[in-house]
Amino acid sequence: MEAGQVTLIAEDKQPSGQPDGGSKTPKDGTPKDGTQKESSLREPVPVGKDGKAAPERKRTAKLSEDKRFKLFSGTANPKLAEEIGQHIGVAVGQAKIQRFADGEVYFQLLENVRGVDVFVVQPTCYPVDQHLVELLIMIDALKRASAARITVVVPYYGYARQDRKDRPRVAISAKLIADLLTTAGANRALFVDLHAAQIQGFFNIPVDHLFASPVLVGYFREMKLPNLIVVSPDAGGVERARFFAQKVEAPLAIVDKRRTDMNVAEVMNVVGDVQGKTCLIIDDIIDTAGTLVKTVDALYAAGAASVYACASHAVLSGPAIDRIANSRLEQLVVTNTIPLREAAQKLTVASAEGGQKLPKIKVLSIAGLLGAAIESIHMETSVSTLFS
Repeated sequence: MEAGQVTLIAEDKQPSGQPDGGSKTPKDGTPKDGTQKESSLREPVPVGKDGKAAPERKRTAKLSEDKRFKLFSGTANPKLAEEIGQHIGVAVGQAKIQRFADGEVYFQLLENVRGVDVFVVQPTCYPVDQHLVELLIMIDALKRASAARITVVVPYYGYARQDRKDRPRVAISAKLIADLLTTAGANRALFVDLHAAQIQGFFNIPVDHLFASPVLVGYFREMKLPNLIVVSPDAGGVERARFFAQKVEAPLAIVDKRRTDMNVAEVMNVVGDVQGKTCLIIDDIIDTAGTLVKTVDALYAAGAASVYACASHAVLSGPAIDRIANSRLEQLVVTNTIPLREAAQKLTVASAEGGQKLPKIKVLSIAGLLGAAIESIHMETSVSTLFS
């Protein structure tokens, strides 16, 4: 077995004077520590509609003090998991991930998770199959270790683009992955900017679908770009672009992409007035960047003064980095749902003042957004405030 990547270590100390498992509740509903002993000074026990005592889950004010909460990470994006842990005040749990010589995954939990509310952070990014199998094995290990609830936190959901039968005899891979996660033992799922929102319906477990737009909107509001207009690179992304345009109080334009005949280059028609304006292209995934670069060229041809772009997931596969480097794009803004490749981090562009080099691909962190969602799920409070 070859040495592999190991997640961070989190200490799980018991409170002084209390043995392990001291917070377990007997059948009569009264904890051993006596926190709910009958007393006239205590608050009355909540009563349900049937007249019986309603179950109430007590949580500590801080997750760092809650021994029934743990955060784990796979090898896909451990840095994001660490940032999430910093936001909620919890260290990433201790686990060992190794690989056999033939590539098989070996995973072992190095701390007790019995009766614990567990969150596993693992985007299924490149290499997609490897990280997906790793996530499934982690879920299985947690289930067999008697975790009370397993929530998979998947910032980037691989295979999401195969969500329907658009051609004869093709697989609906997005549904298959949903079945795999559920069968492995996931009790709940948390995603960021699914390629198609209806993928939530493929799951028979609760799903929380977050949007990276609050983070991206805040960044572009601070930039205060002049004569801003939001652009959707295709008809499928109009709803996403319209939402973004409303938040930044800007008009909307659409690029209509058409192929006139087989083996003929696509024709890009700009619907909307972009003459002399600063264009902001909104998309969820930047993969090979082919559509992005063509959209940039079409906007400049229509008279745009400058073009920016933003996306939730920077897949950046194949020739994407070279295409972005050689394009007239001012800046591409992405989030850290997927770790940015080293070659992409080196791309720079001269600032407007000249002299100073700025990153051509800017990465914004969604750790705070995910941390707030994780805390709300654990505390069983609403996550709807995170959608605005």
